[in-house]
Amino acid sequence: MSLSGKTLFITGASRGIGRAIALRAARDGANVAIVAKSGVPNPKLPGTIHSVAAEVEAAGGRALPIQCDIREEDQVRAAVAATVDAFGGVDILVNNASAIWLRGALETPMKRYDLMQEVNARGTFLCTQACLPHLREAANPHVLTLSPPPSLDPKWWGPHVAYTYAKMGMSLLTIGLAAEFGPQGIAINALWPRTVIATDAIRMIPGVEAEACRRPEIMGDAAHAVLSRPAAGFFGQFLIDDEVLGEAGVTDFDAYAVAPGRPLLPDLFL
Repeated sequence: MSLSGKTLFITGASRGIGRAIALRAARDGANVAIVAKSGVPNPKLPGTIHSVAAEVEAAGGRALPIQCDIREEDQVRAAVAATVDAFGGVDILVNNASAIWLRGALETPMKRYDLMQEVNARGTFLCTQACLPHLREAANPHVLTLSPPPSLDPKWWGPHVAYTYAKMGMSLLTIGLAAEFGPQGIAINALWPRTVIATDAIRMIPGVEAEACRRPEIMGDAAHAVLSRPAAGFFGQFLIDDEVLGEAGVTDFDAYAVAPGRPLLPDLFL
């Protein structure tokens, strides 16, 4: 199946994995709402909603750059309304935006704790809530959240409890929303990478080098494979990028490596 003519609302789409998902959909001729806070260039963080919009258009899609802080309800609802006005609806929501802070409890300022809770779990809930009325009207509606399989293993909680709590919140929301809306025909699932992905977020992980990572394109291709599936009966799944692509017939994963042949670092929570 193709995403041609489908409308995607992608949060955190100004760089990294969100950008990769947007560009893969654009190659099918999709409409992409590029939703992020990055409206002007930042010398430390390349990419803005406008630069990605230009790339989406060049790849064959239609783009709508929207500057939006998903912590703000009014901004999210206005962004969804603008997307519907521009493209006629919303077929797919990708909850990609996320904040990370990998420190212990005593090294976590409350402003960092609040940021992660507001962006990761609350932002996922708010964006999903705002899109659901339009997803109900879509022919093949999907919600895909970038979060890991749920885990209570203390090895993931002890070193950075605040981040783990915020990220697992996204996963638990996936379970609940899938249980509520999956039987209504909306595919609500989660996707997580097998290995660390070479995005700006790896700067937050001590000792991680880009050469031990895969490129964001693997998540773009995996998301495309998920979002192309029939939505009916497909919900509540915690999917891993290379497993999804393996089922789709991909056998050469070296093509996604930053440094083919180098050992890869497993991502957090796997």
